[in-house]
Amino acid sequence: MTAPVSKPDDPALLRIEGAIATITLNRPAAFNSVNLAIAERLEQLAAYIEGDDAIKVVVIEGEGRAFSAGGDLQTIGAAAEANNVTPVVGELLKHYHAFIEILRRMPKISLSSVHGSAAGAGMGLAFVTDLCIAADDAKFTPAYAKIGVSPDGGSTVGIVGTVGSRRALQIFLAEDNFTAQQAYEWGLVVKTVPATELKAATRQLAERLAQNPAAAISGTRSLVYAAATTPVKQQLDAEEHKIIMAMNTEEFRIAVKKFTSKSK
Repeated sequence: MTAPVSKPDDPALLRIEGAIATITLNRPAAFNSVNLAIAERLEQLAAYIEGDDAIKVVVIEGEGRAFSAGGDLQTIGAAAEANNVTPVVGELLKHYHAFIEILRRMPKISLSSVHGSAAGAGMGLAFVTDLCIAADDAKFTPAYAKIGVSPDGGSTVGIVGTVGSRRALQIFLAEDNFTAQQAYEWGLVVKTVPATELKAATRQLAERLAQNPAAAISGTRSLVYAAATTPVKQQLDAEEHKIIMAMNTEEFRIAVKKFTSKSK
């Protein structure tokens, strides 16, 4: 599959540097809010990344002053006024949720890099990735309950799995917004850095993640996500299967030879 060509005015851009793919949400005038065009583009980019075995790490960032303001309320509000919400929002979420599904199932590690505001589905995207790094002045806004709706865009997938049901209910129903420091304390953010250092820190973390062999990344991700709901014997069998698969790779043989030669 040929890599999608990114044009400057595309709603989402793709940049590939070695084993790291960066998706940039590119609707800065609309604070990177999610409309049908960006949802379709994100699904397309994720499908390409999933099929490229050379990519190990996926970084998601936002252009302009915000990471993402969530769903495009201009579009959604107009649909509500026209009594046309079901087909309009259904089509939008068909593509956006397909993007989230690909992001979660691909055997690569994903990292969101958050600055400014991450609200609604934008907050969900920040935390549905495997890891999140944030500028220390970033702000997370659940937003859903305030407009009388429940979460979407993978918000419950990423947040509940990290903080548990009680904290998730607090976030969605009792918090107007929360800081990057609070998100760090709750385990939602791996690291906070000054806003001026976010891009460099994101790159450094992405490069560190990319140093891991592909088998280590894919095996670890699948085991970690399955652990909470898998019976012990089944999980142990999965651990055995994954580690033996990894030990049959050339990367493992090289790494072990290097390690054992040092210990002599």
